[in-house]
Amino acid sequence: MPAILIHGVPDTHHVWDGVRRYLTRTDVEAWDLPGFGAPRPDGFGSTKEEYVSWLIDRLERIGESVDLVGHDWGCIFTARVASVRPDLVRTWAGGNGPISSEYVWHPLAKIWQDQAAGDRFMDELEPESFADLVAGFDVPAELAREMVGRVDGPMKDSILKLYRSAVTMGAEWEPGLAQVSAPCLVFWGVLDPACQIEFGVKLAAAVRATKVAELDCNHWPPLQRPAEVAAALEAHWGAYAGG
Repeated sequence: MPAILIHGVPDTHHVWDGVRRYLTRTDVEAWDLPGFGAPRPDGFGSTKEEYVSWLIDRLERIGESVDLVGHDWGCIFTARVASVRPDLVRTWAGGNGPISSEYVWHPLAKIWQDQAAGDRFMDELEPESFADLVAGFDVPAELAREMVGRVDGPMKDSILKLYRSAVTMGAEWEPGLAQVSAPCLVFWGVLDPACQIEFGVKLAAAVRATKVAELDCNHWPPLQRPAEVAAALEAHWGAYAGG
């Protein structure tokens, strides 16, 4: 049974490159979500529901349950998959992706959710200034530039459509967390100003996580603490190796 790693926004599978270098298992796949380094299927509207459906369809093709991992929106999507299709998930791990009716969207999300302000933001987006914004979350400058360099037209459009579909995501999806049956691990950068650690603790309680790995970093543990994330994942997987 493989491990599947899912990225967030504005990332691609490359957000996991550092973590994968520290993993010892060889059956690990990091997928690109549609619009984020991968083509969008015909008619794909980049809503939160469509991303979850896309993940479910692809996971079904594997033919066995997987060790599912997500960061940021990847955390949110994979937790939703684990809640509505527990048969597809052997273990789950996620970080820095809040799913709570009490969560207040961060300022940039609110811009993207506004039709006029979001469209203007993307139209006027300059890679250098956006890289500076990402680096402001303590992401190493080189990695921030690489990340922003992958932001193209489809990704901009997908980000706007995703966030506009998700204004009330927390209230909609939080109740379903009680249906998650897989053993869970939550890892969280405790210095994250956009997705505060209290929501990592709330998420862990909602999914009855066996552990909350609180990491001394900002929003991007896979980029800032890859060795620690890898160690936490392997310990989590190893605890259920016979499951």
